Amino acid sequence: MARRHVPLRSTCAQPHRCAPDVRLAVLRQVPYFRGLTEDELAGVDARMVSLSWAEGDRLYTAGEPAEHLFVVAAGRVKLTRTGAGGTEVITDVLAPGDLLGALSTLGEPTYAESAVALTTTCALRIGPAAFREVLTERPAVALRVLDDLAGRLARARSDVGRSGESVAARVATVLLRLADRMGQERPGGGVLIQVPLSRADLAAMAGSTPESVSRVMSRWRSDGLVDSGRRWTALLDRDGLARIAAV
Repeated sequence: MARRHVPLRSTCAQPHRCAPDVRLAVLRQVPYFRGLTEDELAGVDARMVSLSWAEGDRLYTAGEPAEHLFVVAAGRVKLTRTGAGGTEVITDVLAPGDLLGALSTLGEPTYAESAVALTTTCALRIGPAAFREVLTERPAVALRVLDDLAGRLARARSDVGRSGESVAARVATVLLRLADRMGQERPGGGVLIQVPLSRADLAAMAGSTPESVSRVMSRWRSDGLVDSGRRWTALLDRDGLARIAAV
């Protein structure tokens, strides 16, 4: 009997009906649109398309032409790059209200990273022509976009400077940032990050190696600073990690 051929999954965006109040709520969280009135937000929303992806689907792939910006409305999205040996490593994890994607009109001709749905995900998508209309109608948004571009450049320079920090400080910074964005309080204390992160993923986010990160995490587990499982990481002593990040 002939073997059934299963094609590789690519970007599988499906139209999705996202409630208007949910759409406006997530748009309010986007720094570009903060401070806009309800009518102004509705004008932005009218130019966006609501789409959904199943777990494992790609929103876009690194190297493709940068044609859209996305706002996560529900679910989790991971940004990935190809690491040493061709392995895929996570460079960031995004939650509702986070902005991702790129536009060639903003100086990024292609997507620098791939975006993959970690869970069933809904996002609002806008193209270059519609986004240009928003910038033309809302000068305050245009100024925030310029500020964001300047901030990205400053962060890129800062990341170069951070290469001199210890591995422990960089890993602590990454975990604290993830906890701030998507952490949940644990009943017994501490903060739970329910995101599957391998040592290679943490290493990529911290600018280190998996071996170095494994040593740091093992030491912290013994010291009672963190705990972790296959799809979760818990910060048991946030203040202790904050002190390490500040060193």
